[in-house]
Amino acid sequence: VQLQASGGGLVQPGGSLRLSCAASGFTSDYYAIGWFRQAPGKEREGVSCITCISTSDGDAYYADSVKGRFTISRDNAKKMVYLQMNSLKPEDTAVYYCSVRFGTATLNPFWYKYWGQGTLVTVSS
Repeated sequence: VQLQASGGGLVQPGGSLRLSCAASGFTSDYYAIGWFRQAPGKEREGVSCITCISTSDGDAYYADSVKGRFTISRDNAKKMVYLQMNSLKPEDTAVYYCSVRFGTATLNPFWYKYWGQGTLVTVSS
């Protein structure tokens, strides 16, 4: 199982970024992709996650801190998940990771086994 996150960068407060997560190395049609972030000196926290089932719209969840600003979406055929981040704040600065679990979506990183390298998001003027 491989995960590749991309799309990070430097953005001013109030700006936007779109992160992409490419998942590969598995054939299951029932899985969830989560986005997590880790700021220096802090624990990894769940940002958003979505269940990826071909026969459903996909249940999506968000941390309270990003609700209304971030939107998660998926392309099951490509095994891609995206995180559109709008109205970014300095406190959103962190390394963002995506991960997969073969079950329902959850924001708790404890339940995710497979991790890729993250992508750095810096929100600063």
